Amino acid sequence: MFHVGGARTALQNWIYAKQHDGVFVLRIEDTDAARNRPEWTEGILSALDWIGIERGTYEGPYYQSSYAQDHLAAVTRLYGEGKAYYCDCKREDVIARTGNQHTGYDGFCRDRALGPGEGRALRFRTPDEGETVVADLVRGKPTFENKLIEDFVIARSDGSPLFLLANVVDDMTMGITLVLRAEEHLPNTPKQQLLWEALGHTPPTWAHVPVIVNEKRQKLSKRRDKVALESYRDEGYLAAAMKNYLMLLGWAPSGDREIVPWEVIEDEFRLEEVNHASAFFDIKKLRAFNGDYIRALSVEEFIQLCTPWLSGTDTITAPPWQPSDFDADVFTAVAPLAQTRIAVLSEIVEYVDFLFLDDLTYDEASWAKAMKEGAGEILDATLTAYEALEEWAAEPLKAALEAVGLARELKLGKTQAPVRVAVTGRSVGLPLFESIEVLGRERTLARLRAARARLTA
Repeated sequence: MFHVGGARTALQNWIYAKQHDGVFVLRIEDTDAARNRPEWTEGILSALDWIGIERGTYEGPYYQSSYAQDHLAAVTRLYGEGKAYYCDCKREDVIARTGNQHTGYDGFCRDRALGPGEGRALRFRTPDEGETVVADLVRGKPTFENKLIEDFVIARSDGSPLFLLANVVDDMTMGITLVLRAEEHLPNTPKQQLLWEALGHTPPTWAHVPVIVNEKRQKLSKRRDKVALESYRDEGYLAAAMKNYLMLLGWAPSGDREIVPWEVIEDEFRLEEVNHASAFFDIKKLRAFNGDYIRALSVEEFIQLCTPWLSGTDTITAPPWQPSDFDADVFTAVAPLAQTRIAVLSEIVEYVDFLFLDDLTYDEASWAKAMKEGAGEILDATLTAYEALEEWAAEPLKAALEAVGLARELKLGKTQAPVRVAVTGRSVGLPLFESIEVLGRERTLARLRAARARLTA
C-alpha cells in the first residue's frame, strides 16, 4: 500500500522541486525481497499518478537493487580506509559487558582488527569527539554529540548493505540535494551525514516534516489505522480534495482558509513554515473536505466521476443491480439531488440502488423504526391517494401525502417515514417525492403494496 504519509511527503517534495526548478526523483527501495512485488510497485506508481505526480514527469522510477555494485564499492572503501571495522559481537555480549540492556554498542571490536567472515557485521567508526550539525529546513540546526552516536552497522555479514548506507550511496549517485522526509528519520540523519562526509561528499540539505497521527495521537500505523491512499481513492475521495487535505498536515495557506486551489498551494508552500508538531489525520474533516469538493463539481463532472461505482472496476465492487437494469437517463435525473448529499463517491450506490433493483432489500433498522403502529394505515391511505393521482410529479405527490397526514393530525415527516422505507428500503436518502417521480407510478405502487403485505405477514 502507499501510505498517506508517504503521499504527503511526495507532494511536498514535488512542490519544492517545481519551486526551485529542480527534479523530483522517484526511487523504489526493492532490496527486501519479502516486501517487493511488481504489483506493489505498480500500486505506488498508480497512487502517485492519482495525486498528480504522473509517470513521465519525474526522474525514475529507479530501483535500489540496480545500484548494488555501488553499495558494495562503498563498503569496500570505508573498510579499506579504516573508517569501518568488522564486529562479531551479539546483542547479549554487549548487555553482559555493560550490564544494561538499553545501552548501545560499546565499541568492543574497534581495535580487534577482525576481517570479514561469517557472523561478522561491518560497523562504521563514529568520531569520538565533536558534533554533527544537521542543516534542516524545517527544524533549524539540530546538533548531535558524536560521542553519543554508537558505531552503527552498515553491512551484514554477507556483505549486503543496510538501509543507512544504501540510501546515502543512492542519493550520492543520483545527485540528490534535498532529502525531505518524516521526522521519524531524524535520528538516522547524523549517521547518514557522517557517511556522506566519510565518502568524500557534501551532505544534502535535510527537511524533516512532522509525523502524522490518529485521533489518539498515535503515529498512523498500517496495522491499526486506515492509511492506504488507494483505499481512499477506491472509496471515492477526489484526488483534488485529498491533495489539498494532505498539504494541510503540518502547514497552512495564507488567510483564514483551508480549501484553496492547488495553484495557490504550489505558490505559497514553504518548508520553513511547516509546523514541528505532529499532524492529526482527521478522517471526519477529510470527509467534509471531500463533500465540499463534490458539491463544487459540475453535474456533468459528478456523473462522470460516479461511473466506476455504478458499474464496478478491478478494485471497486460492482453495484447490486444487473448492468442491464441500469438506466443512465434515470441516474442523470437524480444525480443533482445525490450530489448535494454524499461525502464520498462510493455512497452513490446506496442513494440510487432502489431505482435499479427489481427486488428491494429493506434496511431492517429503518424498517423497525418506520413501521410502527399506524404505519399500515398510512400505507393504505397513500396507496389510495397515489392510485387516484392524475399528474405523477413531485409536487402533487407531496400534496397527496400531506393530505394523508393532515387527516391523521400528523406532520409530513411522520407521514412520509413508512412511505420512504417502503419505496427506497431506507430511512435516509434522496428527496422522497422527486425519487418517487423518477421511480414511476407502477413501481412505486407495487412497492407500497409489497410493504403493506410484509407488515401483515
